[in-house]
Amino acid sequence: MSPDSEHTTGPLPDGMGFPFSACIEVLFTELRTPPERVRAAAAAGFGAVEMWHWSTKDLAALEDALHATGVGLEGMVCEPLAQLVDPATHDRWLDGVSRSLAVALRLGSHALFVRSGDSRIGVPREEQRAALARALAAGAERVRGSGVRLLIEPLNTRIDHPGTFLDHTPEALGVVDTVAKPEVGLLYDVYHSVTMGETPQRVLAGRMDRVGHVHLADVPGRHEPGSGGLPWQAVLAWIQAQGYVGRVGLEYWPTSGTAASLRGLLDDGQDFSSAS
Repeated sequence: MSPDSEHTTGPLPDGMGFPFSACIEVLFTELRTPPERVRAAAAAGFGAVEMWHWSTKDLAALEDALHATGVGLEGMVCEPLAQLVDPATHDRWLDGVSRSLAVALRLGSHALFVRSGDSRIGVPREEQRAALARALAAGAERVRGSGVRLLIEPLNTRIDHPGTFLDHTPEALGVVDTVAKPEVGLLYDVYHSVTMGETPQRVLAGRMDRVGHVHLADVPGRHEPGSGGLPWQAVLAWIQAQGYVGRVGLEYWPTSGTAASLRGLLDDGQDFSSAS
């Protein structure tokens, strides 16, 4: 598939299905630079994109692309990634929160994605969980009043992130509840959760108000929705019925190119544009 074919998907109709954001680290990678991918996402009908590391990007060019297309930046990784279960990393990480916040405000993003880091061998789990909560509480003070939230993301340890401390949704929700600050919420990744054997409707029941953003890929394989066995439409319908009104970040590896994977979603009646 040529890069030009990414622009042939065409704008999508409003008012259908769930509003999505496109992760430009895994989608539109037929195009080399992040600004090109933003423009391709706009041409495909997305109202928002998201990304991982801001420190690897040409921020001026990215800012120009976002402004020129009117596409929003849903979220990005809070850098540097740190072992938040280790108090020795907290000062450096908090400095990074301040730097990441400045970039988020510049680019119009309202979410910083946070990871726990790897487990510390020989350290009681309760002690590590308490250190993580303290880091997030201190980070909340750095972003307070900005409109930007810190969203902690549990990652699966069975396939993609062996050794990661926070790998189950209930424990992540417990950390969010311990922090008890509106600036801290949960980034719920359907793929990571289901890969860990969780059922979304069980682990999120009565807790949707803690969820600040949702990621989606099919299981198994982490490819486009519809490529595996996940009943993703039913999952998203349930999430929406629980009161979630944000976007769903498409963070999957296309099996046959971005445009083809998006056409499959369009055939399912999905809307990539404005939030409901």
